[in-house]
Amino acid sequence: MADLAAISVLLRDFSGHELSAKLKQVEGAIAGMTLTRYPAFLLNTGADRKVLAAAADLKKLAGQINVLIHALGILLCLPRILEKGETVQYVSLGAGNTGRKFDLETDRRIAEFKFIQWRGGAESIRQNSVFKDYFELARCTNGKQRYLYLLGTEHPLRFLNSRRALDSVLSRNVKLKATFRDLFGDRYRTVGEYYRAHSREVKIVDVAGWLSELAAAVIVEEPEDE
Repeated sequence: MADLAAISVLLRDFSGHELSAKLKQVEGAIAGMTLTRYPAFLLNTGADRKVLAAAADLKKLAGQINVLIHALGILLCLPRILEKGETVQYVSLGAGNTGRKFDLETDRRIAEFKFIQWRGGAESIRQNSVFKDYFELARCTNGKQRYLYLLGTEHPLRFLNSRRALDSVLSRNVKLKATFRDLFGDRYRTVGEYYRAHSREVKIVDVAGWLSELAAAVIVEEPEDE
């Protein structure tokens, strides 16, 4: 595993107190540069292959951190979720659902978890992901309670009640689109039309109050099940 301390030192030495300010400084200094002077200029900026390797290592680690957040989030939510006598049948903690249909199944419920923060703008990828989870839960007919646990519900609920075209939401997932059309044909044209017809089938729960550490952080992405 990459040495986080060493990565931090290398990136901090290059970036200084603020990366944008450092890059602006470099942009200003490079004007009029010639090939003869460039090696000394590059050395002076601190831009070398060690820094590039450190940035690449950090990018690799970021994917693992997203998986870790997903796993820890589920594990720390379980004491809040489970009822007396309820038995966990499985949890899926890794990236995607690792061959299991949902993130959690007990003898009483099935559930999906989304630990991503919504910014309130055009967030089609997040919207598509939430719709997929909601739809898969809603169409499950095993008789168990169905839950979608989210880090904040204001923006997801606004999306689910929206006039966004279902063709747009389903366009990037051919399998999901085929399944949806097999079940409903052209009955629903927008997300809101579908959600209003099926809003009682899945309970949406805000976990931000349970996971204040995530609610206060900027979570860029989380593992997805393609």
